[in-house]
Amino acid sequence: MTNEKVVGKGIKDYLEQPVFNSIEEERQHNKQKLAAAFRLFGKFGFSEGVAGHITYRDPELTDHLWVNPYGMHFNHIKASDLVLVNSSGEVVEGKYSVHKSAFAIHSAVHEARPDVVASAHAHSVYGKTWSVSGKLLDPLTQDACAFYNDHSIFDEYKGVALDEDEGVRIGRALGRNKAVILRSHGLLTVGQSVDSAAFWFITMERSCQSQLLAESAGIVNPIAPEDAAHTVSQVGREIDGWEGFQPLWQRIIKEEPELLN
Repeated sequence: MTNEKVVGKGIKDYLEQPVFNSIEEERQHNKQKLAAAFRLFGKFGFSEGVAGHITYRDPELTDHLWVNPYGMHFNHIKASDLVLVNSSGEVVEGKYSVHKSAFAIHSAVHEARPDVVASAHAHSVYGKTWSVSGKLLDPLTQDACAFYNDHSIFDEYKGVALDEDEGVRIGRALGRNKAVILRSHGLLTVGQSVDSAAFWFITMERSCQSQLLAESAGIVNPIAPEDAAHTVSQVGREIDGWEGFQPLWQRIIKEEPELLN
């Protein structure tokens, strides 16, 4: 007998990012991921009337974005319901209209960040509550360390974001980060995949919840800066966001396979 630990293969060993044979195949796959992200946002209670959007940059028409149709609940969105808008905010594919703020915010973010494939914004309870503070998240937990020195504050609020100038300012505040906290509004996250943008939003919302609970209990004790900086290199990479989404993807397509249509 020995105390040597035997490590077998887990599901992570089989997680591989897809390779596409055509633009059409890539587009359809990511539209399905986008519909899945909306369904998950709905399950997690991130819907708030007509507010909230996740956008996906088309792989061929790179100044065009796929987005959720105006007025449709996150829980009902299928891949075929998604709407394609051009750089002027005009619907060029799809049978529904688009919320003006979706274009105002997300188009400017995508224009400012050519590396961003997807961006996510919703009026989730803990994110919008924490946003009132106008403060960055502290690295209180391992999960929160994903955002250490990698998120920022948009420290102004002037009503519903309907004009492109505000989107430009939000894009400027985001900078090179993966997330920005919009004061008195909520969270916005970005990624080089639909998967990572959605996962960053989900885990950031939970990190806001964790910080609010910790502060209410009077037990705020941040991780040391050098340890937080090391941890972000372990849990805050693009691949970490992509991998974090995969169990959620597996869950939602098993429970609600019609979203793929």
